[in-house]
Amino acid sequence: MNLQVTGHHVEVTPALREYVETKISPVVQHFDHITKANVILSIEKHQQKAEATLHVPGKEIFVENAHEDLYAAIDLMFDKLDRQVQKHKQKLQDHHRQDKRAAMQGV
Repeated sequence: MNLQVTGHHVEVTPALREYVETKISPVVQHFDHITKANVILSIEKHQQKAEATLHVPGKEIFVENAHEDLYAAIDLMFDKLDRQVQKHKQKLQDHHRQDKRAAMQGV
């Protein structure tokens, strides 16, 4: 998986990059077909903002979150991202089950 971390009006320090890498690892463990991930960290007025776009086969998953603390924004964003990835994975599994049921019933 290709991970790109960029910052708008904020310097992406090695500590921030490492924090993002550790937070994305559970997401990758839940769904290993992720080809590319873009994470954008930015500051807008008094809000710290974190955005992520995951490229998976057939879809792009986008999540954003804002908070007063950048690390909290990253945490909340990856929580949302993990839920969306699991939901996408479940949809893929459900579609495959329906195909098997239809084949078994002779439809």
